[in-house]
Amino acid sequence: MFEGERITLRKITMDDAETYHRWRNDPEVMQSTSPTLDTYTLEDTKAFIEMISTSAQSKSYLIEAKEGGQPIGVVSLINIDYKNRNAECIIDIGEKEWWGKGIGKEAMNLLLHYAFAELNLHKVHLKVFSFNYRAIKLYEKLGFTKEGTWKDHLFRDGKWHDVVLMGTFQNDYLKSDDK
Repeated sequence: MFEGERITLRKITMDDAETYHRWRNDPEVMQSTSPTLDTYTLEDTKAFIEMISTSAQSKSYLIEAKEGGQPIGVVSLINIDYKNRNAECIIDIGEKEWWGKGIGKEAMNLLLHYAFAELNLHKVHLKVFSFNYRAIKLYEKLGFTKEGTWKDHLFRDGKWHDVVLMGTFQNDYLKSDDK
């Protein structure tokens, strides 16, 4: 378990399946983060949790409020490449009342600290939809820089959107005072 000022990160388990299932089936929650807006059965969600919980190439954590233990969202390192020391990160804040309150920044800082200080990764990268301005601003504050763009890669709401590729490095993150 990792502890921040207002949240903790703990391994996601089958006990979290119903909460995570609700988030995965909420189009408003998934609109800015999931490339496919689909519906999932509870069995689909349980199979997904089983897969991410047992894979050596992923580390997925439930974000919980320290006070009261309310589940807030999920943050993960996926496609971990131990040889080349890099991974992709993803975050979903599932509880809308926590949106815009700095929880994403706190969760990402905990995840990045773990990635760089404990796993000794060299680089963490992510993909973000070009219309997700709040997320792009957050990632820039965390030290991510734009590395490229997949033009017209996502079709959402009748329009084509770019996917922005961003990354940050161990040396830059660990030297940064603004975490």
